[in-house]
Amino acid sequence: MTEYRYEMGPIRPPSEARSLLLRVTRNCEWNRCRFCPVYKDAEFSVRELEHILRDIDYVREYTDFLQNPTAGLDVEEPLAYDTAMHWISHGMKSVFLQDADSLVIGAENLSRILNHLRVCFPNIERITSYARSSTLNKMSVEDLVTLRESGLTRIHVGLESGSDNVLKMVRKGASKAIHIKAGLMVKHAGMELSEYFMPGLGGRSLSDEHAIESADALNQIDPHFIRLRPLALPVRAPLYELMTSGQFDRCTDIDVVQELHTFITRLENVSSYLVSDHILNLFADLNGQLPEAKTHLLSILQQFTDLDEREQMVYRFGRRLGVFTSLEDLSDDSRRTRVSQVMSENNVTRENIDGYIDQMMQRFM
Repeated sequence: MTEYRYEMGPIRPPSEARSLLLRVTRNCEWNRCRFCPVYKDAEFSVRELEHILRDIDYVREYTDFLQNPTAGLDVEEPLAYDTAMHWISHGMKSVFLQDADSLVIGAENLSRILNHLRVCFPNIERITSYARSSTLNKMSVEDLVTLRESGLTRIHVGLESGSDNVLKMVRKGASKAIHIKAGLMVKHAGMELSEYFMPGLGGRSLSDEHAIESADALNQIDPHFIRLRPLALPVRAPLYELMTSGQFDRCTDIDVVQELHTFITRLENVSSYLVSDHILNLFADLNGQLPEAKTHLLSILQQFTDLDEREQMVYRFGRRLGVFTSLEDLSDDSRRTRVSQVMSENNVTRENIDGYIDQMMQRFM
């Protein structure tokens, strides 16, 4: 047995900001996606079950102490103590299982973890995890029902694209058919399903196909949530090298807006909630329950398209600065002045704005 230490993984969905983060696996077993920079220099491993259960016990010990302080607590695991404080401050209602695909350890072992969580924290309302479609396809609906009965309430799946050409190009390790089958299995098991769509992933050459095929896949799955995650390319992402060598023609914000318009237009007969909850999304207010919100969502995109080029530049730059969240902010004189001043100081033009935006987006990755 390896030496025990309390652990926390590097990432989580934005929607899990208030959750207890419980590390089940380290890094990503697949780890070949060309758009992902997160685990590229890290080896995959499964944490020992006893260590995971001990993590839960430490958080239980520290939350008990923080809620009912007694003298003489020996804080053996400072990270667990800090985690307990953070979780208490947010109500102790949700847990997220890390890292990239905790279901890879199998239903039996994961059920033991889930059951221990529920025994220690009976008031938990939501337990969620990332899962790869290929992993889900190796399981049975009965396995997923077991996990749901043990307390797993929501699965986050990186669809990224419904286009087989895009999925192959970025080495996702899944096909459109695999994504659809996996998504339907999760729903049949009675769990909530979040599917992630990545605008811009197909580049300019596959943009229309990416939007149309992704919408078609999601129409067939009808997940509870469709979450937008725009493509961002830090230097350590393999797709960055393809871009710099001219093999991948990256979409601009203008291209992505058109792609999103095509994508949302093609979403039909779904009851999903569209969520724009990532800082890299151009419109933080592109949220709504489908199909009721479809007209409103498309109107936001059309409103941007109808702006003249200068206004589009101001909004794009202001959004990446973190000053703007919606197009309405263009009418806020104080915010607009801040953005215009920075643009002037850096001599931002139509020729260099894409480069500046790429640099600013690096801050959030």
